[in-house]
Amino acid sequence: MDLSIVIVNYNVKYFIEQCLHSVKKAVEGIHAEVFVVDNNSVDGSCNFIREKFPWVNLIANQENVGFSKANNQAIEKSAGRYVLLLNPDTIIEEDTLHKCLAFMDSHADCGGLGVKMIDGKGQFLPESKRSLPTPGVAFYKIFGFSALFPKSHRFGKYHLGYLDEDQTHIVDVLAGAYMFLRREALDKTGLLDEDYFMYGEDIDLSYRIVKQGYKNYYFPGTTIIHYKGESTKKGSLNYVLVFYRAMIIFARKHLSDKNARLYKILINVAIYLRAALAIMRRFVKRVYMQFVDAVLIFFGFFAGLPLWESMRFDKQNYYPDEYLYFIVPAYIIIWLTAIYYSGGYDKPLRIWRHMGGVIVGTLSILVVYALLPETLRFSRAAILFGTVWTMGSTGLLRWVLHLAGIKDYQLETGRLKRIVIVGYAKEADRVSQVLSETQIKPELIGYVSPDEVYDTPFLGSVSQIDEICRVHQVDEILFCAENITSQRIIDIMTRLTNAPVNYKIAPPESLSIIGSNSINTSGDLYTIHFNSIGKKPNQRSKRLFDILVSILLLVSFPVWFFVVKRPLNAWYSLLLVFIGMRTIVGYETSVMGHSIDLPALRKGLLSPATNSRMINQSDEKTDRLNVMYAKDYKLSNDLQILIKGFRYLGGYY
Repeated sequence: MDLSIVIVNYNVKYFIEQCLHSVKKAVEGIHAEVFVVDNNSVDGSCNFIREKFPWVNLIANQENVGFSKANNQAIEKSAGRYVLLLNPDTIIEEDTLHKCLAFMDSHADCGGLGVKMIDGKGQFLPESKRSLPTPGVAFYKIFGFSALFPKSHRFGKYHLGYLDEDQTHIVDVLAGAYMFLRREALDKTGLLDEDYFMYGEDIDLSYRIVKQGYKNYYFPGTTIIHYKGESTKKGSLNYVLVFYRAMIIFARKHLSDKNARLYKILINVAIYLRAALAIMRRFVKRVYMQFVDAVLIFFGFFAGLPLWESMRFDKQNYYPDEYLYFIVPAYIIIWLTAIYYSGGYDKPLRIWRHMGGVIVGTLSILVVYALLPETLRFSRAAILFGTVWTMGSTGLLRWVLHLAGIKDYQLETGRLKRIVIVGYAKEADRVSQVLSETQIKPELIGYVSPDEVYDTPFLGSVSQIDEICRVHQVDEILFCAENITSQRIIDIMTRLTNAPVNYKIAPPESLSIIGSNSINTSGDLYTIHFNSIGKKPNQRSKRLFDILVSILLLVSFPVWFFVVKRPLNAWYSLLLVFIGMRTIVGYETSVMGHSIDLPALRKGLLSPATNSRMINQSDEKTDRLNVMYAKDYKLSNDLQILIKGFRYLGGYY
């Protein structure tokens, strides 16, 4: 056996589909075996792999044992003289494995081999080659010097930015996404260290390979795509904690006591610093648009009230200070809340939703105003002024920032995403049909032939893709993997690096189309997927429904006390709904869809199957009801389920 390939999967079913398709082509002519170790995924990965890739040796764990242990499980069962540890969110070229085998066979001193990696936009990934994270190297990385001076021999050591990415080099550390290892070296170093749950195990193993007298090589003779999927969100607090704790494990095991203590202090400082930054970044990202709107609205009142007082009452300070500093902020909160629930902050921004939110907010303020005692009714005119100012100022701000190209303030212009499909007519037609049934509705410009010779209905050949993109102002290229090689796809992506184009790849016979825009984004996914209830507007509407219904029922408890079974339990459950721990309508809990991937919901007081629970409903029918509920979500469905199952709000006897 020449080669054993090991892939660890965790809830990335659509990524691993593309990965395995590329692996299947790449192992042709090689005596190889492929292992997939699934760490208890809940997205139906195991059944999917068994059905679509029966040639894969699947190891299905009943719990998430971590990356290191999962790899070791397969390595222990493997028989290849070389072992490749491969991430599921990668695509390799057809000749990648052949080239790596040839390199390893001709370099007896090579214990581990890494290759050139690009992201889904075609950009080079700097982690393709790395140095050991010694205290000095780690310091420059943690405090941003390596980002400021990437080509410096001193500051840029972490990613070895001063080494040519197109030349072969001896390096310290291999990337865990693609580690081509010599079995003989593994026998001497031992397998991956299972003290590392995720992150750090690649650094540890690379270091042990060097300690055994072997060398690690960076080999740019072949290129792979590494999407960096959902499990790798570098801005998240969890990533910061897990990654830096892995660095502490490495220091404790491999550095001297003195250096280890220094390293631990440095890493702990980094953890708190990066954790604080991650929390702050997340908070700012969530509220800064609302904060800017609030400041702008308040400024309007602050500057406009004195003018209104002078014009209307011929004096200033007519309104008490409490009006400006307490009542006006209350108005602002109501306006911002209404804009939020109307979808005015959803991206891309929609002016009509924003304006609608302001109007709803104004109506809410006027209703509250009418209920207030006379002493607190300051001015309806000020409310109307505030409405006009809020609409005009915040609306104008959005237009200005949109025209300036500010990312989070881009308005929906009605322009559809312009897409070309690279593939033969039959497969391109199939992919076009899949595309039409996904959550996006693009403008399909046409097809591009993989061959130089083409006829109707093709716009041109793939060698003309640069010109086609420029002439037709293409936003995205969609490749049919059945008709064009991974090597050609990667070649095009690296050639068009500076073009404002995104890329997607459609595996053969698949209902998914995957791509990724940058190193920092999770993979973009187009798929026929039961996710309408998972869309932000639907989640927001559902949450608003929960709040209003729970408030109404909590205050009217005496009215329905004798109607509902277990009324005290129902009142307590409604309280949990109000604070966001439960939802009025959720999935039927007895069966959660088996291999069906449904968007997450809080546990419901009722479910689509509520009214048939008492008649011993089959699991199959329950699954069907859950899927229908998730696929075609409407608030009217929740209301209907609530009315029909009202007496069961407190549960069943």
